[in-house]
Amino acid sequence: MSNKNMLAPVSRGLSVDEAGLVTPLLKALADPVRLRLLSEVAAHPGGEACVCDISGPFDVSQPTISHHLKVLRQAGLMTSERRSTWVYYRVNTQALQQLSGLLGGLASVVGKARACEADR
Repeated sequence: MSNKNMLAPVSRGLSVDEAGLVTPLLKALADPVRLRLLSEVAAHPGGEACVCDISGPFDVSQPTISHHLKVLRQAGLMTSERRSTWVYYRVNTQALQQLSGLLGGLASVVGKARACEADR
């Protein structure tokens, strides 16, 4: 999710385009390993980590970890930078803030009376 793809504040249901922007991020986070990886990288000192730093607490192979990190990167939730033989990952905080804003906005409009309900 880039700056040009910012979601508008939620005051109504999402448009098809808005839902299309957020769906890949939510799909990427829907996997427990990917959600844990994102949290591990976010919590790592300096806010970045290489696979060798974070693969310990997972009961999956290193290639599987790399695959999940690739999915997170392709969704725009992480960035990566190659340094010599290692790739370092960093959480894209802007994407997380956009998701947070969307989910918080949805929570704030839940249950508000609509024009068609005001006369009841």
